[in-house]
Amino acid sequence: MRFGVLGPVTAWTDAGTPVVIQGLKVRALLADLLVHEGRPVPADRLIDDLWGSELPGNPSGTLSAKVSQLRRAFEDAEPGSRSLVQSGPAGYSLVVSAGTYDALQFGELLAAGSVDEALALWRGPAYADFADDAFVETAVARLTDLRLTALEQADLPVVDLAALVKEHPLREGLRAAHMKALYRSGRQSEALESFDELRQLLLEDLGLDPSPELVALQQSILAQELPHARNNLPAQLTELIGRTDALADVGACLGTSRLVTLTGPGGVGKTRLALAAAAGVADRFADGVVLVELAAVTPDALSVTNSLTDAVQAALDLRDTEGTPVVDRLASVMGSRLLVLDNCEQIVEEVAALTDRLLAAAPGLRVLATSREPLGLAGEVVWSVPPLSVPPLSGGVEVVGECSAAQLFVTRAAAASRGFALTDETVADVAVLCRRLDGIPLALELAATRVRALGVRGLVARLDDRFRLLATGHRGAAPRQQTLRAMIDWSWELLALDEQSVLQRLAVHADGCTADAAAAVCGEDDVLDVLARLVDRSLVVPVDGGRFRLLESVAAYCVEKLRAAGELESSRARHLSYYVSLAEAARPGLFGDEQSRWLLLLDEDSANFRTALDRAVTTGQSDLAERLVDALSWYWFLRGRYVEAMRSLDTVPGSARAGVWRAGFMYLLGHPDAPAERDRWLDSADAMGQWWIAHAASDVGDLSGCLSLLNQALKSFEADGNQWGVAAVLAARAKHAHVRADLPALYDDASQSIGTFRALGDRWGVLQATGWFGAHAELVGDFDEAERLHLEGAEAAEEIGLWPEVANALGMLGWTAIRRGHYDSARTYGERALRLATEQGQRASQALAELVLGFAARRSGALDEASERLQALIDAARLQTESVLYLSIVLEELGHVRELQGRSDDALELHMEAFRVSEEFDSLRGMCWALEGIAGSHPDKTLAATLLGSSSATRATENYLMASTEEEDLARAVAAASSALGPAAYQVAFTRGEGLSPADAFGLLVRQ
Repeated sequence: MRFGVLGPVTAWTDAGTPVVIQGLKVRALLADLLVHEGRPVPADRLIDDLWGSELPGNPSGTLSAKVSQLRRAFEDAEPGSRSLVQSGPAGYSLVVSAGTYDALQFGELLAAGSVDEALALWRGPAYADFADDAFVETAVARLTDLRLTALEQADLPVVDLAALVKEHPLREGLRAAHMKALYRSGRQSEALESFDELRQLLLEDLGLDPSPELVALQQSILAQELPHARNNLPAQLTELIGRTDALADVGACLGTSRLVTLTGPGGVGKTRLALAAAAGVADRFADGVVLVELAAVTPDALSVTNSLTDAVQAALDLRDTEGTPVVDRLASVMGSRLLVLDNCEQIVEEVAALTDRLLAAAPGLRVLATSREPLGLAGEVVWSVPPLSVPPLSGGVEVVGECSAAQLFVTRAAAASRGFALTDETVADVAVLCRRLDGIPLALELAATRVRALGVRGLVARLDDRFRLLATGHRGAAPRQQTLRAMIDWSWELLALDEQSVLQRLAVHADGCTADAAAAVCGEDDVLDVLARLVDRSLVVPVDGGRFRLLESVAAYCVEKLRAAGELESSRARHLSYYVSLAEAARPGLFGDEQSRWLLLLDEDSANFRTALDRAVTTGQSDLAERLVDALSWYWFLRGRYVEAMRSLDTVPGSARAGVWRAGFMYLLGHPDAPAERDRWLDSADAMGQWWIAHAASDVGDLSGCLSLLNQALKSFEADGNQWGVAAVLAARAKHAHVRADLPALYDDASQSIGTFRALGDRWGVLQATGWFGAHAELVGDFDEAERLHLEGAEAAEEIGLWPEVANALGMLGWTAIRRGHYDSARTYGERALRLATEQGQRASQALAELVLGFAARRSGALDEASERLQALIDAARLQTESVLYLSIVLEELGHVRELQGRSDDALELHMEAFRVSEEFDSLRGMCWALEGIAGSHPDKTLAATLLGSSSATRATENYLMASTEEEDLARAVAAASSALGPAAYQVAFTRGEGLSPADAFGLLVRQ
């Protein structure tokens, strides 16, 4: 049983089923017991908390009855759970722990520094449904303060921090976080203004000055010295031993050189040193330190260059896009950053080419690479990582203990075998071992794991035999490489046959695997025990999330073993078969309440899926390639990986299933051949394919064709009982209704869609429908509700990493702010949406963000900026073969800019084009906007008054809201016409227009 108070007071079974607790007093009893976190609460205290002065007739008996009801509710939900409510001489208590109670878990996570994980536990205000009761007051205050402390440490966006600062204006920790976020967004002046605001508040309310820490932060911002601490460097579980001087030297090199490459043999500790060095200099780079692990990018990939850039984009948490060359785009987001490229040797030429281009295009970038050979670029500092220092053979405990190789071996051996130490009895053997292993860290760590079984003297004896056997082998290799190979050979021969079999077959995985994958590819039903033994021997590395991977040198060794045994191809075949089956098993889960879990699972195995697809294509197994891309296409869409999807789908050019997916992705990428690709495969599309193409194509001009496809798909989905498909069609139709400003249809389709998606638990679907609910609220003038819904959508999308949807929700928040006249907020939302949409490669969201910024600029008086942004949107839209949905409104806004700039002829031309586009989309609302714009810029004011009459009558008939922000443009047009004609003549012309439809009114203009 699990309990939660970080939100409404709730209980769940271990399986995740909510526990139904009837009765307010019974739930209050649960809350009171949870307040005390397992400590006993006297009965008198519980009675006073629950009833106060309004006592029941038999207080003790009534309390006992409530306790029985609580126990019964627990027992009904999960047999055996009634015992969690205990009673004794000191009172009643509830058995809880950090594993079962979110408040305790929150405290432990916060103490451990896991801030994001701690904050993820919150579902609302603490004890939300009992927040007004006195017995929770202290607990609520404590938890709320802890949450604010966590929020101060989290990496929150500016808009969220601004809201928190507004709610807690005197809290210095939040103010510091707000100032840092503003500064890192390029808004230095606003960061300083935030400080000044706090200083004034403190002086007026408390007569105090800001703390020295906050003053120091202000000075850092003034001097532009504030570091950006975000990075993706993994936390190290063990201490780095014997590399103090190396860290200082590498750090100094990074201070003077833009490319530093750590070279050396496998196992010498290049990666470990690079990670420590990068962490040590992280505060020098305002845009952070990013680690790119390249072990999974192999020369066998269909395109090594594409796989390499994919890996860099994934490490930067970017999404691919089309239009801008990928290297140019990577360079554009580097800023002041350190890029750590690990394991470059197997694709060194491609890494060198990419590094050369990035360094040339991004002056604030520095690169730290690890490789067995230099990249060979101009200006490269090659830093050869030495082995650890080895002791003399005749040294005593003190002398040997000062050598880093001995320090590492003894530390690791003591961890593997409790009680092991460097003593007079072991010192001689430790010295021999360290020297014979040449101070190679990996070899020392492998040897240390065997101390418990063999003792250090037994290790030395076995190494002696092994090294003599290998003394004349591999003469062309460096001696240390021979030593490491000897170490792995020796470790291999100490394994049992089942361990050898599993270890070598694991090598066909890319970037690790789960235990299930290991079992399938290794051909074993249960490999967990074997994996555990291999982990103990440091030959397999456990990774968070129950995954396992091989060290690079061990993997290369095992591939050779597979090849020699004639098992390489069969192991690769099992790998391909498993990952095709996994992708197909995952696909249904992406359409329901397990969407988040399956997304994370597929994320973890992205490298394995790429490897499997490459294998299917290179071996001519087109049926498996087709199954794989078909199963993964929805995942690629949800994650915004459109270009990766296109590349993968192109590997099966004759597949109808792939062709339908490809047509949709081409629309999403703005590819001019998308209509031709749609026509090629449309006849073979099922209901899902019809919906997919219509959904993807609905941002361009063929709305009637898309609507026809949606209605066809709806009939099929209804006949098949496919509720997800029905909800998806309704959400897509809501978008069409929004274009037409058909308020009843928009509301009906969105409400039915959201109800079904919620029942199914599909969070992507809920986001779609929520967005259109928000759009409906905006159209009817309920801007508070629109903002709430779009914020809810942004938060929900962010929770499961649907970054394209986050960008879209932020854009809609910006548009809502435009409609309210909150132009500063609109800019904030627009800038964040644009940054995120650009990173994700989301064309539609980019356009929405640019639209918001253009509107905010015009209405704030920044006409030149507005002109530039709006014209760029129009230019991009005109490159498309079909009209783009946003074109009409952008033409309108640029028309107003031109009018305000005194360029009436240009304004008139833009407004007329806007009318024609709106007419093409059957958008009466857009036609009204266009008629009003034409009226404001047309020299014939009699005609202008007629157009205004037509627009006014249409708005009244269709119940179109006129937001206060639009009234200024309309008032300008009305004033100009009325002033020129006089009130009487104006009213005559206006009344005439009221009898005309927008199309008829526009016809008067055309006939002139």
